[in-house]
Amino acid sequence: MDKILVTTVGMGLIGFIWWFFFGKKEKAIVAGDVLEILVDGGYKPALIRLKKGKKTTLKITRRDPNSCLEEIILPDFKIKKFLSLNKEVEISIIPQKTGEFGFHCGMNMYHGKIIVE
Repeated sequence: MDKILVTTVGMGLIGFIWWFFFGKKEKAIVAGDVLEILVDGGYKPALIRLKKGKKTTLKITRRDPNSCLEEIILPDFKIKKFLSLNKEVEISIIPQKTGEFGFHCGMNMYHGKIIVE
């Protein structure tokens, strides 16, 4: 009986850990002509959908004083911008190909993703 109980609890914990780390799916925000991004302990939203060939302006405001979040880098778009604290920075992009493109902070600790359809 003890073995059955320990095995059942162990399997339940394994399932919970898998769900906690791998099961959560963030919803992608569909961007129009303008999308506001808040930088506060990460990027909000961190998952963005864009249309191929359509210009989108990202209005980014950094509220977090963490020095890691002072820059945003979009390597696939060859963009690197300094984000002043509590000031809005605009980045305009026109994606030319479909796919998933990551962006991150200056120290590569905080991440986001742009999905182009």
